[in-house]
Amino acid sequence: MPTLDVSNFNIVLSVLGGWISLFGLVSYLLKENFYLSEALISLLAGITFGPRALNWVRPMDYAGTSDNVNDITLFFTRLVLGVQLVLAGIQLPSRYLKKEWKPLSLLLGPIMAAMWLATGLLVWALVPNLPFLHALAIGACVTPTDPVLSNVIVKGKFADHNIPKDLQKIIIAESGANDGLGYPFLFLALYLIKYIGDGGVSESGGGGLAIGLWFGETWGYTIILSVVYGAVVGWLAKRLLRYCEDHSFVDRESFLVFALSLALFITGTCGMIGSDDILACFIAGNVFTWDDWFRLATCDEPTIDMILNVAVFIWYGAVCPWGSFMSSSVVPIQRLIPLGLLILLLRRPPFILGLHRQIPQIEDIRQAIFMGFFGPIGCSAIFYLFVTIRFVRTLNPNGGTAPRDDVKNLEEAVSVIVWFMVVASVVIHGISIPLGKLGFQLPRTISNISIERPSFQTGGLINDIRFPRSWSTARTSGNPPGSRSTSVGRVFRIGGSVIPPREQNPELGLPRFKPDGSTEDGRPVLPGSTISEPQQALQSPALPNRIIRFPGEETVAEASQSQAETQQ
Repeated sequence: MPTLDVSNFNIVLSVLGGWISLFGLVSYLLKENFYLSEALISLLAGITFGPRALNWVRPMDYAGTSDNVNDITLFFTRLVLGVQLVLAGIQLPSRYLKKEWKPLSLLLGPIMAAMWLATGLLVWALVPNLPFLHALAIGACVTPTDPVLSNVIVKGKFADHNIPKDLQKIIIAESGANDGLGYPFLFLALYLIKYIGDGGVSESGGGGLAIGLWFGETWGYTIILSVVYGAVVGWLAKRLLRYCEDHSFVDRESFLVFALSLALFITGTCGMIGSDDILACFIAGNVFTWDDWFRLATCDEPTIDMILNVAVFIWYGAVCPWGSFMSSSVVPIQRLIPLGLLILLLRRPPFILGLHRQIPQIEDIRQAIFMGFFGPIGCSAIFYLFVTIRFVRTLNPNGGTAPRDDVKNLEEAVSVIVWFMVVASVVIHGISIPLGKLGFQLPRTISNISIERPSFQTGGLINDIRFPRSWSTARTSGNPPGSRSTSVGRVFRIGGSVIPPREQNPELGLPRFKPDGSTEDGRPVLPGSTISEPQQALQSPALPNRIIRFPGEETVAEASQSQAETQQ
């Protein structure tokens, strides 16, 4: 006998598949007409389907413990970032990193370091009793810009109409590279916390050992090795795919998804050796299309990256610690909200504005403001959040389970602040373009509705005259009337006068008045009654349509009459 199987697996598949299908039906309307990002919509869907609303998506039931939920979130985020960064590297033109190394060095060097320090100072200033090194670690998590959220400003109708191609490419390159380059900023703070955070009581070696590990492990093993590994794998993959394509060994479907399989391979292998898989994926994608062959050969991108983006933000909406924003013992909500707004305003825009003249892709101050504001915080911040939590949990004296006294509040602080910054960035950057377009178009719409030219009427008479556009330009520029075009310009409505002339047309049946006030046919005006000319005009029958013509225009009848006179 059939029975219902309302299991978690079936519920998740139903919710995810149904939501992606419904979103796909109106995706063009939402993204191209209303300029809403899929990240914002999916985050709201995750809140709705999550434990705090409908409870259809239940992460704790799937994972069992909060630690397992954190691990799933970390692995899911790594997967999405790996795929997105390979695709971001492929989107760039041939040899882009080599050609544009100067502006990229400025963005990934001084500007990124300034963003890190500015964010750390804001966190340190607004979060009470938080050490400066802890603030720097939190600031490092939200320093990189997110490639997933950047898609809303580098793809679609808004980007095509408002953002130059060169600016789109530099935004893609920056968001792809700085995701992996967040490691040096994060681990400089973490190593210093480990070796000098408690005054060197728990760990020996001091600041010298911390700096040595930072140069050796972070820069040498994590950054440089990942760059070399990504370049080698990307080059080999390109050569192999080119050879197989030339010999017709690969079909079209496998050719299109090759970039996705490459992202999965690099993410897994870099994870096994403990290197920077995010940076390796971006470098591999750029080397893979170094000669533009693959980028030009794949006109359409695989759609699985859109499915991953929607799914990961639904997951974020379900697992986000919403209650901790109100009940945190580290940072109260009255400080958390100003902190989020100040970070979004001061973390990036001042430095882009100050150095925009050194970046050739930024042409004017408006583009500098735009690029400075749109530095979204998203998946990369969640990734570094869990990397930080894993590192902090190793700081237990004598191998115990209790954390050190100096870091006992660090996990809560970094979790609350980073999650809040991700939510704030998704919401603010997700609605800023729609609000901006609304603020630009609403005054124009109201003005067009409110400013209407009244029509002058005499009884039922309305006369329309259309002036050619070139008449106004001829009057202002001094061009002769003969040079005007035949295009129709603005329409003016001109009505007849309400005061009729003294000599009225007899066919209208109106009396003719003498200077003494009597009529020509001898009919006297009744005593005590006055017939004003406006009243006569208003009481008269409707006037025939009057034709107003300009020089050079004549009716068909006049043209025939003039032709007949010429023949006679």
